[in-house]
Amino acid sequence: TTRSLRFEAASHPVPPPNYCTTMSEMTVSSTEVEMTGGDATAPGAAAPTGFNKYDPAEYDVKTDPNQGYKATEIKLMSFKRPHMRSFHYSWFSFFLAFFAWFAFAPLMSVIAPQLGLTDQEKWTANICSVASTVLMRFIVGPLCDKVGAKNLQAGLMVYGGVMILIAAVAVRDATSLIVMRFLIGVVGATFVPCQFWNSQLFVKEVAGAAQAIAGGWGNLGGGVTQVVMPLVYTACLTGMSEYNAWRYSFIVPGFAALICGVCMLRFSDDTPKGNISELVKANAIQKKSATSSAREGFGEVVTWVLALQYGCCFGVELTVNNMMAGYFTTRFELDLVAAGTIASLFGLMNIFARAIGGFLSDKMNKKFGFRGRLGVQFGCLMYEGIMLYIFSRMETIETAIPMLVMFSVGVQASEGSTFGVVPYVKPAATGSVSGVVGAGGNIGAVCWGFIFLFRGSMPPQDCLMIISFVVIFSALITPFVFIKEQPGLIFSPHLTPEQRASIDKAQKATKVPTTDQEAPAEIKVNA
Repeated sequence: TTRSLRFEAASHPVPPPNYCTTMSEMTVSSTEVEMTGGDATAPGAAAPTGFNKYDPAEYDVKTDPNQGYKATEIKLMSFKRPHMRSFHYSWFSFFLAFFAWFAFAPLMSVIAPQLGLTDQEKWTANICSVASTVLMRFIVGPLCDKVGAKNLQAGLMVYGGVMILIAAVAVRDATSLIVMRFLIGVVGATFVPCQFWNSQLFVKEVAGAAQAIAGGWGNLGGGVTQVVMPLVYTACLTGMSEYNAWRYSFIVPGFAALICGVCMLRFSDDTPKGNISELVKANAIQKKSATSSAREGFGEVVTWVLALQYGCCFGVELTVNNMMAGYFTTRFELDLVAAGTIASLFGLMNIFARAIGGFLSDKMNKKFGFRGRLGVQFGCLMYEGIMLYIFSRMETIETAIPMLVMFSVGVQASEGSTFGVVPYVKPAATGSVSGVVGAGGNIGAVCWGFIFLFRGSMPPQDCLMIISFVVIFSALITPFVFIKEQPGLIFSPHLTPEQRASIDKAQKATKVPTTDQEAPAEIKVNA
């Protein structure tokens, strides 16, 4: 039997502007040109070929040939190439990257006394672990448009695996810890290829859901490491000293990242039609310049507004992953395993919570057009800010745990809704936009880390309260998010009267038209 959560998309030969595509995109008719990684053929250049590594008739999912054979459905239980195999590699690699990235965090109560760390040194290491990711996300974003997601993701995974293994033997004092956490933090840039990859595999009608699921299941690694690393450390204690046990426990995330990177390179694809390098070689697409992609994506003001909002959700998540186990240990006097288990609840909400944001964004887009996506963005961020404030005021472990879970749902849903908006900002430079917005998450984490670092005598719960106020402010700026040829949440001063009339007319339709001419887009879980 098949259980389906459907995202219906009416069949129309030419979609109206302002919805699932932009006016500028409607002028491009070649399916080869549409594929990201290539631009419209320049005058005098050879026309793109119809190269496809795979026979479309053998795809395991329904596809839209007018959008480069991107999938119009998500079949979670399928692992066949190219669509679903690449989807699963995208989220699983990010999961392992997150697992390795925060492998130190749940063991800091053991590592810190051995190294003689002060609270300031611990927070400096936490800040450095997310600061290095900022630069890498800016770099990796434009490179996605040029070389494709798969190669970048594989390279980052191999690099991360090597760094975590080196850290196991190299960390001897505060300085070496800070340096190694900075170097390991580079692996956090895997988020950008993860999101970009799914934008190349699925049509926009379901890309929000696909990116939310992949990002959420990837972020889950931050929760799993809170449970697994203390257990691995405890197992290692049976045969060695505390000094060596935590070092040997790093073998698990290190080799997992290495193996995943190598396998991904061999057994997945950049796009439904093959790898970017293969398509360029076959003249199916024109090679894209990373510089031009960066210029297009970085030049949009709304890109930076979304980066701010992402810093208020993903940045908060990174901060919580770094400090929550210690927060429960010190404030509620719990032991290492108990505190790690409770802290893991925050990350474990990624199983479904980030997907909720993506699903709602797609659903409201179907019902209300792009305004629906902005409405979901506003609601998720506002809910997150309110729940964070309430959590920071909890005085007992019995009340703190359920509020942690509710606060986590808001954080993850906000992340999903943010990347439901990203593909609309600058479709020709989605990689660059994803890189900037993703980097915004890490910039936010650095800012929140500095609040804790320089808090003086202020208790941690009051630091969280301050962050909650900033999150609420970020929600309130959503009505001022204006994207070219898309309506605003409340008003649209950037649109011409003709564009506004076109949007209003389309909203009165019973279904929001899409470019899918085959079948309704849907997400399937086969049982």
